[in-house]
Amino acid sequence: MASLMENLIEVLNKQHEEYEKLLVLSNRKTTIIVKGDLAALQQITDEEQDTVNVVNRYEQERVQVMKDIANVINKDVETLKMNDLVAMLAPRPEEQKMLADVQGKLRDVALRMKQVNERNKELLENSLEMVSFDLNLLQAMKQAPETANYNKGAYNTGATMGCVAGKFDAKQ
Repeated sequence: MASLMENLIEVLNKQHEEYEKLLVLSNRKTTIIVKGDLAALQQITDEEQDTVNVVNRYEQERVQVMKDIANVINKDVETLKMNDLVAMLAPRPEEQKMLADVQGKLRDVALRMKQVNERNKELLENSLEMVSFDLNLLQAMKQAPETANYNKGAYNTGATMGCVAGKFDAKQ
């Protein structure tokens, strides 16, 4: 049982390290989103995906260790919680403290990740709204009304206000 707890603490510490890396990447992503640098956004998203793959691997290890612990103590793995394990380690205060510490660190990093991800989500939604606004504005300019300009023969020249359909002015 002691080695299983040590394995669990080790896996949780590794997970915590990877979540910290993910948090750093997410904070960098915020700056990139604000700048609107799509190439850098793609690169950081790839880095995040690599880190998430490592986190998922550690999560599989954690699930397996939890199954092993549940089997040893004859409890259902679905109902076994980290708080239960911390309480069970009361006779071994050193391990209890280590497990409680890593649990607290994981909870803290998860909360910070949630805040950063919500901020990034809001920034991305605002960016999408601006792109949508710009597209709508461009479409409206193409559909601008004709002016009431007439030539010498009293015929309407039909000049369009704003952009002329089919032409794009890169200087605008």
